[in-house]
Amino acid sequence: MPPVGSEASHPSAEAGPVDSSERLALLDTLRGFALCGVFISNVMAWFSGMAFQPREEVLAAMNTASLPDTIAWQAFVMFVGGKFITLFSFLFGLGFAVQLGRAEARGASITPLYVRRLGIMLVMGLSHLFIIWYGDILSTYAVLGFGLLLFRGRSDRTLLISAVLLTLGGSVVGVVIARLPQLMAATPEAGAAIVKAATEKSAAIKAQTLAAYMSGSWLDVTKATFHFVVRDYAPLLLAILLPTFGRFLVGLLAGRRRMFHDVPQHLRLFRRLLGWGFVAGVIGSGSGLVLQQLMVKQVFTPETLPTWVPFVMAPLRQLGDLGFAAVYVSGITLLFQRATWQRVLGLLAPVGRMALTNYLSQSMISVLFFYGYGLGFITKLGPAACVAYCLTVYGVQVVGSHVWLSRFRFGPAEWVWRSLTYGKAQPMRRDDAAGQRTTAPA
Repeated sequence: MPPVGSEASHPSAEAGPVDSSERLALLDTLRGFALCGVFISNVMAWFSGMAFQPREEVLAAMNTASLPDTIAWQAFVMFVGGKFITLFSFLFGLGFAVQLGRAEARGASITPLYVRRLGIMLVMGLSHLFIIWYGDILSTYAVLGFGLLLFRGRSDRTLLISAVLLTLGGSVVGVVIARLPQLMAATPEAGAAIVKAATEKSAAIKAQTLAAYMSGSWLDVTKATFHFVVRDYAPLLLAILLPTFGRFLVGLLAGRRRMFHDVPQHLRLFRRLLGWGFVAGVIGSGSGLVLQQLMVKQVFTPETLPTWVPFVMAPLRQLGDLGFAAVYVSGITLLFQRATWQRVLGLLAPVGRMALTNYLSQSMISVLFFYGYGLGFITKLGPAACVAYCLTVYGVQVVGSHVWLSRFRFGPAEWVWRSLTYGKAQPMRRDDAAGQRTTAPA
């Protein structure tokens, strides 16, 4: 059986993009797997229009949903929502650790190159956010990525403690930020009035945004997106910053410990993560699913929900997300040690190698499919149909990634990103790269 991901034995003294021989196939596979779950999450909650519809309308639809839609939605809440973006964030931190290791092997500083890389990523993310789709994660990752430079020399213990505090405690901070005006109110009645006014304002903004998405031109959608992000979406972004960075630190710790470079040395740890992750996932996500069903059955409403519930549910939700993300990581890693499963799961590796291109193309395809200036399917697909749509698009991307990388070294977006990062056009075709290495001086 070939080695599970390999690195070049003699890294070049000059910084350059990672060659295919230096890549960890397992990490590319995990990244490709995570991309599928992130896509489903984006479509189910956002592209479908559900997040913009009135709460009463959504709850009524859930209460009368067909069996396939009910199964699809409950499976999404339990196993998908929040789990794959957690995995994606973990892999981002892990990627930083890999880059740091390569820089140290060259005897070079990672800071100049990494800062340029993040700066270009930020520009690409902001362009994606305001021109294509508001749910961009690239800009958030770019901003938070600078923080990893501050933790590169910290001890493993510091990384672990910081990760736990930021992920679990940070989620509570997010609730405090969202509820700060209510918490500062002089009386419970005043707090309730503030919540009601904020809810009505948010509903009005979302209604205007949804109307633009359903029937507006591209320019109308772009303007509506800007107003939505600035006036309603920004607090949500602020609330996820600390937990997201906490996940970065978990990835940085795993990369520093070389868990995926030396998998056979960590098999016992991966088996423990599989078991304990499942327990944590069931507890965290199961409690969220129970609360959602109580809301659907109108046992509770947001107005009658005890004030302490969100503060308890926030860390529980993070626990569930981390738990199932650990299950997916450890499960795939353990299966990857078997030749048959390595061949099967390895089919996702090219999607992971072109993750940026595939992520951006998912947005472009989906706005044309769901928005009014395209096919106009927004608010018209139930959960089961949304999953079918995602798997169809993703299946095409799997095939397309294999075909593309059989001829080229990078995806189109990756090529632009790397060329700008290194200040020169990178050889794109495989034969050009081979020729360049052949003619290079010894």
